[in-house]
Amino acid sequence: MALHPVIDDVTRRIIERSRDTRGDYLARIEHAASQGPHRGHLSCGNLAHGFAAEDTPSKDALAAGQRPNVAIVSAYNDMLSAHQPLGDFPPIIKEAAWAAGGVAQFAGGTPAMCDGVTQGQPGMELSLFSRDVIAMATAVALTHNMFDAALCLGICDKIVPGLLIGALSFGHLPTIFVPGGPMPSGLPNKIKAKVRERYAAGEIGRDELLKAESLSYHSPGTCTFYGTANSNQLLMEFMGLHLPGTSFVNPGTPLRDALTRAAAARVVGLTALGDDYRPIGRIIDEKAIVNGIVGLLASAGSTNHTMHLVAIARAAGVQIDWTDFSEISAVVPQMAKVYPNGTADVNHFHAAGGIQYMIRDLLDAGLVHEDVKTVVGDGLHRYTQEPFLDGDELIWREGASESHDTDVLRPSADAFSPTGGLNVLQGNLGRGIIKVSAVEKEHRTVRAEARVFPHQEAVLEAYKADQLNQDAVIVVINQGPRGNGMPELHKLTPALGQLQNQGYQVALLTDGRMSGASGKIPAAIQITPEASLGGLIGRIRDGDMIALDSDAGTLDVEVDTAELEAREPTTFANDVDSEYGFGRELFSVFRRNVGSAEQGACALIDAQV
Repeated sequence: MALHPVIDDVTRRIIERSRDTRGDYLARIEHAASQGPHRGHLSCGNLAHGFAAEDTPSKDALAAGQRPNVAIVSAYNDMLSAHQPLGDFPPIIKEAAWAAGGVAQFAGGTPAMCDGVTQGQPGMELSLFSRDVIAMATAVALTHNMFDAALCLGICDKIVPGLLIGALSFGHLPTIFVPGGPMPSGLPNKIKAKVRERYAAGEIGRDELLKAESLSYHSPGTCTFYGTANSNQLLMEFMGLHLPGTSFVNPGTPLRDALTRAAAARVVGLTALGDDYRPIGRIIDEKAIVNGIVGLLASAGSTNHTMHLVAIARAAGVQIDWTDFSEISAVVPQMAKVYPNGTADVNHFHAAGGIQYMIRDLLDAGLVHEDVKTVVGDGLHRYTQEPFLDGDELIWREGASESHDTDVLRPSADAFSPTGGLNVLQGNLGRGIIKVSAVEKEHRTVRAEARVFPHQEAVLEAYKADQLNQDAVIVVINQGPRGNGMPELHKLTPALGQLQNQGYQVALLTDGRMSGASGKIPAAIQITPEASLGGLIGRIRDGDMIALDSDAGTLDVEVDTAELEAREPTTFANDVDSEYGFGRELFSVFRRNVGSAEQGACALIDAQV
């Protein structure tokens, strides 16, 4: 089917806007590729250091330059349930790479913090900037000039975007992303949400809450709700960086191990030493980025990607902005309902047809680009296939052509919503983002008085003291990248949800961000310019009337703009110090140099790139 005219127009606009920066990027990676396999430029002493710990066959192969060398870059640790399975992958990869005619070395590790552990804690103020640290750690791992290709092992939140930004700085290297898969389903999400709301209402104690949480997050593997981690996995398929159908295969299964072996073998065949050279910098282009945006919107994915995708695109010389997201959202239907946008989890979504069904349908509807490069060949149609084992042999077959559960996954022609559920907000406070896929129609428009707070703890204290029993727009300021590193404010969701259950009109307004698991409360987030840079959100006072219309994309405080600008910034006597403790002093360089949310909130890439 012909490409949808809006998708075509937005793509053309991005290509034109990015002409100079994309051209500069491609010239840089072309120059790097022209130097040949970089081991040939190392001195004998350098090279000896590079393979000193290897066995004799690997040493001989690397010395002779006869086999491509694959870098393993991993975000493994034992604490993250999603990343714990990655500890078993390097031996599998090394064996498979050798069998395919290559060598694999563990090039380096990256940090991987868990937002599920740090929600509401001081360490959360390091979370967003951990993406940039991961990007730099990836570059350090690849910088030894020993490698012809890379495998990036990571799953969660900031980790996949960081790995990808880092890999794109070595855009001449072929790179495949290798996931670990979600944990099996635990306590149903609907029950978990009810337990959280009952705890917020004081109806149950911490013991009962912890029991429910432990039944939800119970084993190795990615958390099964559709937050940023699982949005990452879907995006890697839509942008052609996974092997098809690998995102949601559970860890510790024969199929999972077979896919890891297949990724190692495949990347060996993509190097400049072979005849199918596919560098990552050529795969991630304007069309791949648009496909990623479409996949995010059709699946009702995480709002964190309104920053991450911008930063990823800029790392490849591609310039996108929130207007691109908004225009694409207006024509891309919401095809999936996965918690927090529904009750099903990602295992259920995968069983219903999952990513392969979505890509097939979106291709048929002309809503994604077919003519793209991927790690498995040319054309996005390759991602309509799913893997399975025929005995010990890994093969691919066509995925579902019909949804197996229309309560979870629907065709675009009969979608849950005609739009992607992600809107850009504009008004006298600037620009922001709102995700409405989990917000009921009657709650999408709110006009109420402001209640202004310096941080989420102050909101929760007011809630516990019964000071929020009213229609209100809860305004939390100084939560932007420059302010305090932009921690997620997900801890507010149960309390605000309880107020909504009591019949109050409630909304959240902040220059911070909500989790990828943002739920049923209308949340106007990532307001730009942020309060710490003089944004007018920092001059709102208690009692100001705020009007939010999620569907129309408008957000205004009903105060004359001149009066707003004349006000002094709102201050609080007991503001939380975000400069020191929990390592925050080490991250001041990021806070000083970070770009705005719409520029990707990245301290590594110049705001104009």
